[in-house]
Amino acid sequence: MTTTNKIKSQNTLAVGNLWRVLKHNKAAMVGAIVLILFFGAAIFADQIAPYDPLKTSNETFQSPSLKFLFGTDDLGRDVFSGVIHGAQTSILIGVSVALLSGLIGVFVGAIAGYAGGVWDDFLMRLTELFLIPPQFFLALIIAAPFGSSLFNIILILTITSWTTMARLVRAEVLSLKERSFVEASRAMGASPARILFHEILPNAFPLIITKMILMVGGVILLEAGLEFVGLGDASQISWGFMLHNGQHFIRDGWWIITFPSLALAALVLALNIVGDALNSALNPKTRSAYLDKPV
Repeated sequence: MTTTNKIKSQNTLAVGNLWRVLKHNKAAMVGAIVLILFFGAAIFADQIAPYDPLKTSNETFQSPSLKFLFGTDDLGRDVFSGVIHGAQTSILIGVSVALLSGLIGVFVGAIAGYAGGVWDDFLMRLTELFLIPPQFFLALIIAAPFGSSLFNIILILTITSWTTMARLVRAEVLSLKERSFVEASRAMGASPARILFHEILPNAFPLIITKMILMVGGVILLEAGLEFVGLGDASQISWGFMLHNGQHFIRDGWWIITFPSLALAALVLALNIVGDALNSALNPKTRSAYLDKPV
């Protein structure tokens, strides 16, 4: 069996054992259920909450009841519909940015770590340039002049979110490229591209996939922060938008800000718990501790 096939076999085995790992991690099971509920709510938002979350009415500051499960805000908008439809926006932004910035980070980190020399110096100095200002303030600086449409928010957060992935992948590639199986492939005449993409990166897969899942939570928090300070798309309902509008009415309607805050915290916490569990399932160093337990 070739090295590549061995790697694929190991990763397939790891994915197949994910359920067994989750079974022995009760917190991860709860986190997975929470994620299923949120993603299901985002997909079937129109059926779950048929009210237009941006539609105003005369029924302002209605407390939670059977008619309005989460109450209404200062303009009579249904908070429950806002929370459900807001999940669509938050999850869309979080997943999109995690995928795009993750791919950029993997590419930059892999090239820097494997090529070394001038390429490593240039790419790492570029990465450090983006790391100088705090990520939130860098996003603020970019968002202010360019506007805050949904597309712009995804683009801005992608530009500011790839650096951590790049540094992690570079460190992993630096470690893996000196391993014996890489030396064997190099001795057999494999090209640098084949070694990098067929030998090294598959071994870094657990790190990459775990980091991407954790990035989704971080991006959702960052997007909510931008919305909270008023740099959001007013035509799109989101949890950050609801927090921004409800911050002035805590005394008049505690429910306006409480329910989107709870949804935001629950989703981010669930993503972090499931990300850690996934790392345990895919990382051979931690996977054995779970797989040795009886079924």
